Amino acid sequence: MDARTSAAPEQQPDFGRMFDMVTSFWVARAVHAGTVLGLPDHVAAQPRTSAELAALTGTDPRSLHRLLRALAGVGVLAVDAEGRYTTTALGDTLRTDVPGSLASFVQLELGPAHHGTWGLLPDAVRTGEPVFAAASGRPIWEYFEHTPEMADHLGKAMTGLTAMVADAVLEVFDFSSYGRIVDVGGGEGGFLTAILAAHPTSSGIVFDLPHSVAGGRARIAAAGLADRCEMVGGSFFEKVPEGGDLYTMKWVLHDWNDESSIEILKSVRRVMPDDGRLLVVDTVVPEGGGFSPSKIIDLNMMVLSGGQERTAEEFRTLLDAAGFTLTRILPTASPSSVVESIPTR
Repeated sequence: MDARTSAAPEQQPDFGRMFDMVTSFWVARAVHAGTVLGLPDHVAAQPRTSAELAALTGTDPRSLHRLLRALAGVGVLAVDAEGRYTTTALGDTLRTDVPGSLASFVQLELGPAHHGTWGLLPDAVRTGEPVFAAASGRPIWEYFEHTPEMADHLGKAMTGLTAMVADAVLEVFDFSSYGRIVDVGGGEGGFLTAILAAHPTSSGIVFDLPHSVAGGRARIAAAGLADRCEMVGGSFFEKVPEGGDLYTMKWVLHDWNDESSIEILKSVRRVMPDDGRLLVVDTVVPEGGGFSPSKIIDLNMMVLSGGQERTAEEFRTLLDAAGFTLTRILPTASPSSVVESIPTR
């Protein structure tokens, strides 16, 4: 047999797929522009033409028409035969008046500081250091402290994303046997609010930086949970509230490197009773090849804060160093998993 005929076919470059991957950010930028201009809000109450929307938003009519056309083309908006635009189920996620809105998430992720940080990904890979400060002028947490508008978007974005993951966590973990739950790094309280709403005999504490919990007090009151949920400000590097039989940390450890994460975990261990339990809600990176959202989220943490997503074994090592024993990992319908541990005896 001729060797040329028995050889495997030569692999052909997949130019089309690569083009789609590289240009996908064009769609993201269009979504960002539409969100900044409030287009989903403007067309939610009634259909509007591009001319009407240009008058409402103070934009150039022809340029706005082109943006609207593009957003309709990807399903964020819909347009009828008379040229009137409305929202779709996809576009409704960007309305500011819907529970779990992603409008602030879009403005956070695609705002100049965050988006510019991703442009420095090669530098993060070369140096092993986060590059947010190089893009924005300040380290990430200092940036939010000095940029109230973006800090507000951060709080709302985390609340919106939490609404998606909380239901998924509630489906796989039974909170009913825990009387006092302390959510460490709980932001505005969205995660604990969902837990307490589902378990009326439980109470809890949301613990985070003072400016974060301040933004959540009205939310807790509106949910009718003010008598069962305290908002406590402080630093989890210094002291975590006592009195919980269950401690939770959602999307906290992935913000930090191993050294800092161990410090946070040790703060929890110092106040946790020996029969207590810790739940870490983060993505878990699977071993081997193949796509997983965790692998892309991991790059996001690398450029922003120097944090990381972790494999199951990396979680086990981290928890062991802080005095915990990993008991199980529960996948959820979301990208996040529940990493359960108990104090090492």
